[in-house]
Amino acid sequence: MIIRDVLDLAFRSVIAQRLRSALTLLGIAVGIAAVILLTSIGEGIHRYVLEEFSQFGTNVIGIHPGKVKTGGAAFSSLPSSARALTLEDAAALARLPQVVAVTPSVFGNAEVNGNGRLRRVSVYGVGPDMLTVFKGRVQSGQFLPAEEAGNARNLVVLGPKLKQELFGADNALGAKLGIGNLQFRVIGVLEPKGQFLGIDLDDTAFIPAARAAELFNRASLNEIDVAVKEGVPAARVEAEIRALLAARHGREDFTLISQEEMLSTLSSILDVLTMAVGALGGISLLVGAVGIVTIMTIAVAERTSEIGLMVALGARRQTILGLFLGEAVLLAALGGLAGLGLGFALIGVIRLAVPQLPVHTPFSFVLLAELLAIGIGLAAGVLPARHAARLDPVEALRSE
Repeated sequence: MIIRDVLDLAFRSVIAQRLRSALTLLGIAVGIAAVILLTSIGEGIHRYVLEEFSQFGTNVIGIHPGKVKTGGAAFSSLPSSARALTLEDAAALARLPQVVAVTPSVFGNAEVNGNGRLRRVSVYGVGPDMLTVFKGRVQSGQFLPAEEAGNARNLVVLGPKLKQELFGADNALGAKLGIGNLQFRVIGVLEPKGQFLGIDLDDTAFIPAARAAELFNRASLNEIDVAVKEGVPAARVEAEIRALLAARHGREDFTLISQEEMLSTLSSILDVLTMAVGALGGISLLVGAVGIVTIMTIAVAERTSEIGLMVALGARRQTILGLFLGEAVLLAALGGLAGLGLGFALIGVIRLAVPQLPVHTPFSFVLLAELLAIGIGLAAGVLPARHAARLDPVEALRSE
């Protein structure tokens, strides 16, 4: 019997029992829709988080004071015998051959007073190459100029939200601004950068690192960030950084965290989470599998005499097996298609209702979901089909 005949007979069997087939299709459809919906949300969040981190570049190495020996992050605020990171360290790192730019970093919160308005925001003390390291742009004016670290002037560059809150539509360039107990002059406004993991990067002020150390009464840097040439392995530059700083400090009392390593680790974690939520949705497919087993078992019982007649007329047992397997696979495949339609409809509703929630459905997810449905139909139909193929024709005809 050719495949076309098998599919034709399977389709007629499905149509003959419309209500029962529809209920079985619904079980598979709900399961596939759940898988598509949950994995799409997981993949959307995966891409969103990686894009959030990648907006600052993937060739950045962060240097933190304190040596981490058992994993985790360096805690520079805890008492430690580690030598502090200094502006001189940052200047030395800038001379390494594979380093594009370096920015020291001192940060904290402070009250910003300007144009008769007061606002508490994050204040970052950075170097003139900060925009090169973290891929930022100036909207108006200029960024902090290259000056002697110890003699840096009291200049400030505002994030766009902070500028809007303090000055509104007025020109902020040249205005005087009080930050803590120090006075600064506004020389630039940055382009919008948005939020990063809940932190509003636009509601910030950037001042020279030396002035920030004075403002926050710190004798050391919170960290140093290094931008590496594109195409150069991060591990190679990390080795050069370790050698340089170890020679300056007398020992390795610092921790390096590369953006590349962090993104790789984060991607692995998010992959696991995406598979986990997809597996949770897949549990509902068990309902559909049970439905297929049930309907196929009932079909075998109802069509026992038909099976006996087919065998008596010369139909091979492989043909009987193929007929019932084809019916099970057809039910699952149609249920899978219905599930995909339902899943995409739910995704559309979510995008309209919660536009902030990132949802992404790769074509590979769609293909895998349909193949999963077919595989479930094949697996669920094996036992009833084998039972039908093994029926004794005489006993089957006698059951009429």
